[in-house]
Amino acid sequence: MSLIKIGLIREGKNPPDKRVPFTPAQAEEIEQRYPQVKIICQQSRVRCFTDDEYETRGIRTQPEAADCDILMGIKEVPVDALVSGKTYLFFSHTIKKQPYNRKLLQAVLQKNIRLIDYEALRDTQGNRLVAFGRFAGIVGAYNGLWAYGRRFKKFDLRRAFECFDINDLKLEIRKARLPPVKIVLTGAGRVGKGAMETLDTAGIRKVSPVDFLNKTYAEPVYTQLSSADYHERKEGGHFNRDEFHRNPEKYRSVFNRFLGVTDILMAGAFWNPKAPVLFTRQDMLAPDFKISVIADITCDINGSVPSTIQASSIPEPLYDFDPATNTAHPEFSDARYVTVMAVDNLPCELPRSASDEFGRDLIDRILRPLLFDDPEGIIKRGTVAENGKLTAEFAYLQSYVDEST
Repeated sequence: MSLIKIGLIREGKNPPDKRVPFTPAQAEEIEQRYPQVKIICQQSRVRCFTDDEYETRGIRTQPEAADCDILMGIKEVPVDALVSGKTYLFFSHTIKKQPYNRKLLQAVLQKNIRLIDYEALRDTQGNRLVAFGRFAGIVGAYNGLWAYGRRFKKFDLRRAFECFDINDLKLEIRKARLPPVKIVLTGAGRVGKGAMETLDTAGIRKVSPVDFLNKTYAEPVYTQLSSADYHERKEGGHFNRDEFHRNPEKYRSVFNRFLGVTDILMAGAFWNPKAPVLFTRQDMLAPDFKISVIADITCDINGSVPSTIQASSIPEPLYDFDPATNTAHPEFSDARYVTVMAVDNLPCELPRSASDEFGRDLIDRILRPLLFDDPEGIIKRGTVAENGKLTAEFAYLQSYVDEST
């Protein structure tokens, strides 16, 4: 078999992402496991692993990677940086018809690029095989506790991005000294599990939804809610998970029963736009509304959480929301406002650890199907474009591609 060259491309989106598909140790592992594979690292000053760290592992670095067969990054590749005729893997943010990336997909087709989107790499049951959701949850929950400590001057922690890796962050979160607050966490997927990891590390006790609603505690506690805990059928009867996922419009939210007993909300549940919102802005104006800090980890703008009217950023992670006027204000500007954390790229705050887990999944689940044999059709299902055309799986994007910008 001829040599296969995989290029780890320099991130070109601004601000640049520090994450990588493979860490230096993983790149070395790949070359050791597959002698017919060569990893090339395009030189970068912003990557969380330095060029020297790759070279120390025997991985060659060079200014460009256009001579590689497969080019792998994290975020969208700038249109003018795309190399014709290559295979690319990155998060394209096109498969939901995102208007701001239409030109990117048009260029992919024009340049005869084979585009494989990480988000579309799924098993036969539709479960994603590679994702950064756990680290979004870990960092999002950390930021929520950090925001509470700052708002009420209870404690001060380093920012997540100031921590070297996840172990450093876990040591830092143990410094949090919370009063007996009540925290609601929604979601039980990757994001929810990541957030729970942070809350458990912080030593916060987990209680059942029923106890959360009906008991008082002398210590901080949290409860983790699944969809069944805050939705009910409009026509009565028991909650049916399959029906909810298929037809969420048949359900209404009953989350408002948590609004009067919750201090911090951490929203980590996937939200279908056809599903009911968690609560409304009018609910926030009620006299018994108690939530003071909302960490919207999923960051659906104008979605299920009414205070998320804009995304925040890693440099400026917080803003205050005034439900009376539906407006955002500088953080901690009025005690009547709710403090919102809605950073939309949370895993970037722990790029070394997030990259390590992501690369591990790529090696274990994706590399062999990509390079050798793909009996389950993983790569086929994840391929958005090939030979200048959309694949059958993504033919629905044709109208999106055909639109002028």
